[in-house]
Amino acid sequence: MPIEIAHLRLLAGIVEEGSVTGAARRLHLTQPALSHQLRNAEEQLGARLFDRVNKKMRLTEAGRRLLRASHTVLEELRRAEEEIRNAAQADAGPLRIATECYTCYHWLPPRLKEFQKRFPRVDVQIVAEATRQPMAALLEGRLDLAIVARERANPRAEFFPLFEDELVAVVWPEHPLARRAWIKPADFADQHLFLYSIAPRESTVLEEILRPAGVRPRKVSHVDLTEAILEMVRAGLGIAVFARWAVAPLAAAGEVKALRLTRWGYRRTWRAAVRRNGSRPAYVEAFVELLQRNPIPADYARSRRGRGTPAGLLCSV
Repeated sequence: MPIEIAHLRLLAGIVEEGSVTGAARRLHLTQPALSHQLRNAEEQLGARLFDRVNKKMRLTEAGRRLLRASHTVLEELRRAEEEIRNAAQADAGPLRIATECYTCYHWLPPRLKEFQKRFPRVDVQIVAEATRQPMAALLEGRLDLAIVARERANPRAEFFPLFEDELVAVVWPEHPLARRAWIKPADFADQHLFLYSIAPRESTVLEEILRPAGVRPRKVSHVDLTEAILEMVRAGLGIAVFARWAVAPLAAAGEVKALRLTRWGYRRTWRAAVRRNGSRPAYVEAFVELLQRNPIPADYARSRRGRGTPAGLLCSV
C-alpha cells in the first residue's frame, strides 16, 4: 500500500504540534489511531520517520525528506480543492436585485431569461421592497446588485454604466406649455408638479434641476400610482416628469406632450451598483455585462409600440 494523503497530514501535524497528542487533537483522531497510522506509514516506507528521544518526536532524515514532499503535495491539494470549490460556486448561488424605479421590473425579465439560460443554478431574487432605497439595501448586504440612476460616491460600492436616458416634462396636449419644444426651471414655478412618493432629497427634478435654479413649484403632490399621475396630467391638472422612452408610446398617440427639460435636455446615466469586495461571485459580473450588452430604453420602446403604457410600471423622478 503506497503512502496516503492521511500519512502526509499526520506527519505535518506531529511536526507542527510537537507531539502525537497534539496532532491527534488537531486531526480529530484518537492517539492510538494516529500512532497506528504512523506505524503503518513507517512500515510502508521501511524506514523510521521519527526518533523518540526523551518523549519528544524528532524527525529522522527519512522523515525530513517526506515532510518536504508533504508541504508541496498538501499545498497543491489545498489549492486544487479551493479552485474546484470556487468553480463549483461560480455559477450557483443567490442574485438579489432591486432597482431605483418600478419601471425596471418590466424590462428586466427578458434579460433575466437570457441570464438563467447561462446560469440555471443561480437563484435570481427581485427584492421589490428595496426599490425606494436600493443603495442602502446593497450596502447593508440585503442586495447583490442595485440598478440606480444616480451614482452616490461611496468607497464600499462600485458602479458600472449601463445606458443613458432623457428626462422630459409631460403635459396635457392642451396645456399652455405644450406649444414649446423645451421648458426652463422657472416654468415650474406656477405649476402643480406630480411626483412619485419619494423623499424630496431623492428627487432628481427637485434636487438637480429646480433647487439649483432657486425654483419651487406652486404645489407638489406625491402619488404612489403611476396611472393616477398620468390621469392627472391628461386632465390638465398639472405636469410630471418621466423618462422619454417610457412615455414615448403615449406621446406618439397624442395623449401627452413630452418637452425637453432646458434647452439642451437633461440626460442621466443608469448604473449597476455592487459592493466593492474581492469575494463577489463571477455570475454577478456576468449579469452586469449582459445588461451592458442590451441597452434597455430603445428595445423597451419598440416592445411597447402601439400598446400604450402599462399602469403602475413607470416612475416619476
